[in-house]
Amino acid sequence: MSTRELIIEAGRTEGQYWKDLWRYRELFYFLAWRDILVRYKQTAIGIAWALIRPFLTMIVFTIVFSQLAKLPSGGVPYPILVFAAMLPWQFFANALSECSNSLITNSNLISKVYFPRLIVPASAVIVSFVDFLISGMILLALMIWYSFVPDWHIVFLPLFTVIAIAAAMGVGLWLAALNVKYRDFRYIVPFIVQFGLYISPVGFSSSVVPPQWRLLYSLNPMVGVIDGFRWAILGKDAEIYWPGFALSLGLVAFVLYTGIWYFRKTERTFADVI
Repeated sequence: MSTRELIIEAGRTEGQYWKDLWRYRELFYFLAWRDILVRYKQTAIGIAWALIRPFLTMIVFTIVFSQLAKLPSGGVPYPILVFAAMLPWQFFANALSECSNSLITNSNLISKVYFPRLIVPASAVIVSFVDFLISGMILLALMIWYSFVPDWHIVFLPLFTVIAIAAAMGVGLWLAALNVKYRDFRYIVPFIVQFGLYISPVGFSSSVVPPQWRLLYSLNPMVGVIDGFRWAILGKDAEIYWPGFALSLGLVAFVLYTGIWYFRKTERTFADVI
């Protein structure tokens, strides 16, 4: 940690905020590393939970939507179709849950020392991103099992990953700030995650949604993120509804901007309220 002298001055959070974010980058690193270590501490199989949970969910979704509901997969093995969507959805759901509670679980730190509070929910998102990378090994194994080779669309996967991070960060900042003042959100967030799973194209392709409802359906920002992941991973075997994707992208940008704005607006009161 840098030993450079820090002078707390009136209006510092307004004038030096973004510089302080960079200055406290080592705190961000240690908070993220601490949360990664604690996440699976004293569990019998440790980090293997990051593989088991999405894998079992993928099996259930494949049986329900492919074998029972007989939904089309567009010629792609159904487990790959499901897991290409499961990856961004699990990341978003985990990041949302971690972000919303991050300020409460770090209340002792927040109430005692100065640092940009934005570091706390941002480090929570990084922990979920580590799970995302580990879960990606399942997708790789499925591709090898089914001898599925992605085409050139795969080069856009990092771009859609950044969009998924922006979506998780935007909604997470709103919920983290609101959860400090209104503890009701500890009950609302699990409902949002569960409801969001049902209205997002995780177990099925967006192509089954009637054309007249596609734009309205895309008001869920995760529709664009999931469709983008499928387009990048499945290539020509997956279609992307560009008007809906543009709408989802615009919503992600709006939620991220307003999330940062609201978090900044309320963070000066966190230490008093928490």
